[in-house]
Amino acid sequence: MSLLSKWGMKCGEAIAALMLGAMFLTFLLQIFSRYVMAQPFGWTLELCLVLWVWIVFFGNAFIVRERDHVSFDILYLAVPKGPRKVMAMVSALAIASALAWSFLPTWDWIDFLKIKKSATLKIPMRTIYSIYAIFLAVVVLRYAWSFFHVLRHGAPADAHEIHVGEEG
Repeated sequence: MSLLSKWGMKCGEAIAALMLGAMFLTFLLQIFSRYVMAQPFGWTLELCLVLWVWIVFFGNAFIVRERDHVSFDILYLAVPKGPRKVMAMVSALAIASALAWSFLPTWDWIDFLKIKKSATLKIPMRTIYSIYAIFLAVVVLRYAWSFFHVLRHGAPADAHEIHVGEEG
């Protein structure tokens, strides 16, 4: 599992880097068309915005680790292992449950957006915002995995540690 996890992380980082590179090149083209050609391309701004939305949600679903987030762990670290385990399980279950509960209404809205297209790129809005549904599904799975890992192996020693593909 660890090798698969590392390979998946590297692939995710490569995809995010490609999206970031495409956004940067599009941004340079936007500057060139606006200030050198004096005739800005409208689609460059929209593509930058779409890529930014995808980079944020894709990156947070597949790349950003739990320990990379800011956390307020004073209370968590102050309690013994028993209450810490309960706190970790309740937190993981609350996050997974809330996001899972929001999935169907969110998907209904995303699916509704198939009737709209972006202004200049003519991409269905459903395609643009489908990354949020992927984000929701992945985060629900990550926190469900965390819940069961804490249940089986106890609370992590660090307040913001999630055990996805890690030994522990």
